[in-house]
Amino acid sequence: MRYVVYGAGAVGGVIGSRLHLAGLPTTLVARGEHLRRVRQDGLVLDSAEGRRTVRTPATDTAAEVAWSEDSVVLLCVKGHQSGAALADLVIHAPPRTPIVCAQNGVANEAEVLRRFAEVYGLTVMLPSLHLDPGTVVEKCGPTPGILDLGRFPAGVDATAEAVSADLRAAGFASVARDDIMAWKYRKLLVNAVGDVSAVLGSGPEVDEVRSRVRAEGEAVLAAAGINAVSGEQDDVRRGETLQPRPDIASFPGNSLRQSLTRGLESEIDYRAGEIVLLGRLHGVATPANALLQATVVSLGRGAAAPDPAVFLAGSRSPESPSE
Repeated sequence: MRYVVYGAGAVGGVIGSRLHLAGLPTTLVARGEHLRRVRQDGLVLDSAEGRRTVRTPATDTAAEVAWSEDSVVLLCVKGHQSGAALADLVIHAPPRTPIVCAQNGVANEAEVLRRFAEVYGLTVMLPSLHLDPGTVVEKCGPTPGILDLGRFPAGVDATAEAVSADLRAAGFASVARDDIMAWKYRKLLVNAVGDVSAVLGSGPEVDEVRSRVRAEGEAVLAAAGINAVSGEQDDVRRGETLQPRPDIASFPGNSLRQSLTRGLESEIDYRAGEIVLLGRLHGVATPANALLQATVVSLGRGAAAPDPAVFLAGSRSPESPSE
């Protein structure tokens, strides 16, 4: 396989670096100062094994990719960036190119399927950082992440097995699954709960908000008749695989916190916002998730972080205002 990693940020940068180091032809698609640094100096991968510089083709458009019959796209952009990426890919990538959605949320796969026939979902369990141009950091080691995948909407085929094998060769834990969206819906709830802490920090009020966000998510999945693996199954899959590196300072928060820290638009509409959408479609109130969604949008516009007690009180409303 020849890989095109579209979106070489924290997740895409780590995956692309490791695929290249495993001897697999890899092209990175990035933008701005990050791309300039990668082209000029290579991409620095900070891992448990040390800092390594990866020099691989990098571009800001699919037009400059050397496409072949065995090319596979790993789509690693944020959910709100999928449309722009697809507009580029549909012009330049061969129509039968497999597109693997290595993204949070559950809306990307269907969006890609409108344009490409060969679509795969990938559950991203890859704690990583991208705060400085030209550098990505693995937060766990020696195994940096769990990257299970399968065909969308369901099934396993030779491509899924081959990509999974390549990911294992690159150092990740990965299996091909015929029910990958059931795993991605569980990850959706995990992300929403994690976003509460990223926004509010910690404390008793935060714990209660997290419980409310989780309960609303479980309720909307049940009302929508959506199959999701259980939290217990997710815990078993994670097990002790992802061990935090003791040699790097802990960054407070998850990928959403990173976006807010860097002043970038977040993908909250595809995280808590997805739960809100499902609730509105199926008649389930989701006030905590709606408030979380609206709060993150406000933070992105420069608002101050809310007081956890005030947030908790607002999350009890029948429907918190969204923006």
